Amino acid sequence: MKCNVGKVDRVIRVVIGLAFLLGGLYFGSWWGAIGLVPLLTAAIGWCPLYLPLGLSTCSIENK
Repeated sequence: MKCNVGKVDRVIRVVIGLAFLLGGLYFGSWWGAIGLVPLLTAAIGWCPLYLPLGLSTCSIENK
């Protein structure tokens, strides 16, 4: 798996993931578990959805 998630993209994913998790905890909803997906993709630096779309936000030196 090559890196296809750049630094700025990772930060955005962490913020969104934490917002979903905290929102789920606050409202007592299992929908907060959706926050794990952006957190996981930010942690590993690879997004499976980017592959078929041919997208990459990763800079050349990180590939």
